[in-house]
Amino acid sequence: MVRAASGALSLCGGGTRGVAFGAGEVLETSSLSGIRLYEPGALTLVAGAGTPVAEVEAVLAAQRQRLAFEVPDMRGVLGRGGVSTLGGVVAVNACGPRRVQVGSARDHLIGVRFVDGRGTVVKSGGRVMKNVTGLDLVKLMAGSHGTLGVISEVAFKLQSMPETEMTLRTQVPLAEGLGLLRQALGSPFEVSGAAFGRFGALLRIEGMEASVRYRAQALQDFLGGDWAEVAGRTLWAIVRDGGGLGEGALWRVSCKPTAAEAVVEALHGVEHEATFDWGGGLIWIAVRGVADGGASVIRGALAGVGHATLLRGSGAAVFHPEPPGVAALSRALRAKFDPRAVLNAGIFDQGARG
Repeated sequence: MVRAASGALSLCGGGTRGVAFGAGEVLETSSLSGIRLYEPGALTLVAGAGTPVAEVEAVLAAQRQRLAFEVPDMRGVLGRGGVSTLGGVVAVNACGPRRVQVGSARDHLIGVRFVDGRGTVVKSGGRVMKNVTGLDLVKLMAGSHGTLGVISEVAFKLQSMPETEMTLRTQVPLAEGLGLLRQALGSPFEVSGAAFGRFGALLRIEGMEASVRYRAQALQDFLGGDWAEVAGRTLWAIVRDGGGLGEGALWRVSCKPTAAEAVVEALHGVEHEATFDWGGGLIWIAVRGVADGGASVIRGALAGVGHATLLRGSGAAVFHPEPPGVAALSRALRAKFDPRAVLNAGIFDQGARG
């Protein structure tokens, strides 16, 4: 289908992210579905790109295993239906609060099969850890938003579910809360979640029950203050899936954790609310009542310290403008993998909605 294309193709997976990327004929990948290989003992899984994430999670849960990086479900904040698919997860390099401990989808992807812009089938990586050799096109495909190839199959390394988890919460002002989160992440107590919002400051610890209890107490002694254990699963789902913010233009801001407070302070005078994840390294920001959705002030505050992506709203390019050198490298890569410019063409250069 790619080889025969006479014009641009707009790639679509499960339809969870709104308007399909780019202009042109829609090419759907949802039929490339099904688990091809699952070896619980080797902690590896291979599946078609169109396989629903929910289906994979159910199969893994039966063996007390999981995708470690916590796949977000953005349908609620985007007002969309559809089904989240593994290929879409890889295309956007998705991840949730546990990134501070285990990384993103890219860090757990061990193999990928895709069709490039010429219509050539390319395979990189392997189906098991010991076979991962050669050029690391696997990580290049993660986060490429379908501009380098149509992903048809993915292979992941998995993680065993921990015996238990504990969430600690304290109610403190923003600056103090972010400072506590950064201290916790710099400690030896293996924090797997560090967030701040209307719910206060949250920390999560996972593992064997005795270890979790010991580390939680040691962490409280290390940080000081008044911490309480709370039921955390709903709270972490809110953080993972867009921060639980209301109406307005929704931004996903990645920045240096130490710059998080200053980024939000730059919105002084603009109606907004924010939720912080990754100890301040990720900020969900909802902006209201501004013509460009707050793009000018947010991107101005991020100069040299991060970048912002518009997930919901209009009036601004979706993707943060790349520095000239990075933009040139990106264009060169796309020209190599997709010389005819048929795959989601122009989404980074023009900021098309997706």
